[in-house]
Amino acid sequence: MALRVPGEVSRRQLFGRFRESEPQFRPPWARNAAAFIGNCTRCHACIDACPEKIIVSGSGHFPVMKFGQGHCTFCGACAEACAENCFSTERTPSNGWGLTAAVSSHCIETKGISCRLCEEVCDVAAIRFHPRAGGGATIHFSERCTGCGACLPHCPVSALSMTSAEVHA
Repeated sequence: MALRVPGEVSRRQLFGRFRESEPQFRPPWARNAAAFIGNCTRCHACIDACPEKIIVSGSGHFPVMKFGQGHCTFCGACAEACAENCFSTERTPSNGWGLTAAVSSHCIETKGISCRLCEEVCDVAAIRFHPRAGGGATIHFSERCTGCGACLPHCPVSALSMTSAEVHA
């Protein structure tokens, strides 16, 4: 067993960031990646301002959304707290960030086990289930999905994730 010097990073820690499969999304109304990263000083004012505590320090210590702990209410506190030019001045939930929810093959409703917790917590009624012949249902996210992430923490099998809306267009 090798001795570690305090502060030394293990190989697992060093290369772990390359295994990250969860995409990192910027807060709502963030400017394009180049403008956001170029202007962001990583002061974390937006992180501190988020009442839902779902903006966290991500790769490179830039602010990213941590869905699963809560959801975005589109209050705008993150953008208001930013003294730099990182956020768009036009802010509505519909132009928040172009994210939408997506479902994986792990969804138990598609396997014939009644669940639909995600549908119950969706404030904008963007989630619909369509029964399939032989049992189970398919899940569909409508264009009303704001990408707030409210459905994510309620899924008992973590079958939901956030994705760029352009992927589904």
